[in-house]
Amino acid sequence: MNKLRVIYKTLFKAFGPQHWWPGDTPFEIAVGAILTQNTNWGNVEKAIDNLRAARALSAQKIHEMPIDKLAALIRPAGYFNIKAKRLKAFISFLMKNYHGSMKKMKSDDMRLLREKLISVNGIGPETADSILLYAVEKPIFVIDAYTKRILSRHEIMDHDAPYEAFQGLFHEALRRDTRLFNEYHALFVRTGKDFCRPKPLCHTCPLYDMLSSPAKKKL
Repeated sequence: MNKLRVIYKTLFKAFGPQHWWPGDTPFEIAVGAILTQNTNWGNVEKAIDNLRAARALSAQKIHEMPIDKLAALIRPAGYFNIKAKRLKAFISFLMKNYHGSMKKMKSDDMRLLREKLISVNGIGPETADSILLYAVEKPIFVIDAYTKRILSRHEIMDHDAPYEAFQGLFHEALRRDTRLFNEYHALFVRTGKDFCRPKPLCHTCPLYDMLSSPAKKKL
């Protein structure tokens, strides 16, 4: 059986459904994808709670809001001045191209939409793919630091391989299914946080038995 499928089955059996990405609406998920850059999710939740409390968790409200006020509200997410500019850039993109509607954005072709998103200031491949997969339910696999770390330690892909090479592994080995990609990525996040850390906890990880002997010696 394909090794990536075995990893998925093993992790799903160990952890079950992850119900990821947290967010009540596609717009909230997209905002979270931008705010989570270089910080943990707990800080993002605080920033989103601030936006919600200020009744500002909408494209129109953020579009109209002075950037210094936006920066103050999202301060818990860190790098708040930079992220305020990035969030404003995304909102401008959403307003200009889709009249502020995530539903209209969802109707766009996935490859074209990905190109458009990556052209927005501050949105790279990982953030764009997170928005595509989780906010507008497009079948694209998100590659993050956890995914790279887990696959490289299992000697499936060199850690420094390009983003597109990692993503191609999943697109070639698995059926293009939004729910599958969603759950698989979420399971990698869980595994990376709990076990496959910079200093790994290999012996208690569900994937430990899948490590080759040379890989075990390196850890």
